[in-house]
Amino acid sequence: MTSAESERRSSTLVPGRLWNQIVYRTQQAITCGALQSISTTTERIEQQGLNFIVRVSDNIARKVSVAKKSKNKRNPFLPYEEELFVADVSSTHVALLNKFNVVDHHLLIITRHFEPQESWLTLPDFKALASCLAEVDGLAFYNGGRTAGASQGHKHLQIVPLPLIENDIFATPLEALTMTPSITQGMLELPFLHGIAPLSVDWTASSQAVATELIQSYRSLYEAAELSAEDHPQPYSLLVTRRWMLLVPRSQESHAHISVNALGFAGSLFVRDYDQLERLKQIGPMSLLQKVTYPR
Repeated sequence: MTSAESERRSSTLVPGRLWNQIVYRTQQAITCGALQSISTTTERIEQQGLNFIVRVSDNIARKVSVAKKSKNKRNPFLPYEEELFVADVSSTHVALLNKFNVVDHHLLIITRHFEPQESWLTLPDFKALASCLAEVDGLAFYNGGRTAGASQGHKHLQIVPLPLIENDIFATPLEALTMTPSITQGMLELPFLHGIAPLSVDWTASSQAVATELIQSYRSLYEAAELSAEDHPQPYSLLVTRRWMLLVPRSQESHAHISVNALGFAGSLFVRDYDQLERLKQIGPMSLLQKVTYPR
C-alpha cells in the first residue's frame, strides 16, 4: 500500500473524527499552498432587528486572477484537488475543503459523479449531510442554481462551523429573531417568501434515519414556499442547522452588483470592497434580501 493509499484509507469518515480530520487537512492544504483563503474584515450592519455580519474582502483579486488563468471552464470537482480532500463521506459523496474559503474550516460535500446544482436534493444528499452535521455543529447551506448564488454547476452542499462569529451570543444573526416559526406562516420578521421549520432530530441516530426526517422537512418547506416539485426546481437558497431548516425561493442572484448566496439569509453577507460596503449600508441588508427574493 502506498502512503497516498494509506492516508486515503484513514480518511474514510469514522464517527467522532471528522472535525479533527478537517483541522488536519486544513493545515496540510495551507502548507502546500492548495488553500487560498480570502482575507476579510468584519463589519456589522443592523436593520429590522437583525445585526448582519458583513465580511469585506481584502484580497478578492487573488480569486479573480486564478479564475482567469483557467481558460477552459473545467469542473473543479471532477477531478478534485487531492490536497483539498477531507473524507469519503459515503458511496455517493466526498468531503473537500473550500479552496477559496472566507470562513475557516469551510467544508464542501460533493457528489462523486456529476449531478447538476439545479436539481432537487435527494435522500443520498441528505444522508451525506446528516453524517457531517452529526460530527460538526455547523450551518449547512445549498445554493440551488446560479440565480441562487452557486459558482459551480456540479452539485455540492456546504458547511461552515457555528457560531459564525466567535463568542457571539447567537450562532447566526437570524437566531436573534423569534425562532418559533410555523411551516405554513414562516417567520413574521422575514419580509420575503420563505419556508422555515424547527428540527427535532436525534443526531445520534443513523444517517439514514436522520436523512429521512430531513428530506421530509425539505419537501414540506418547498411546498410552503410555493415551489413546484415537478422537473427542475426554480432557484432557491437552503440553510440547515441541527435546530432548524430554512428555504427561500430566489428571483435573482444579485442587486446593485452585490451577490447574495444562502448565507445571506442567515444574516451573513460578503462584499468585494468598501465601495460595495457603502452601497450595502445605503440599501440596507434586509432590503437587499428582499430585492433578490419574492414578496410574501
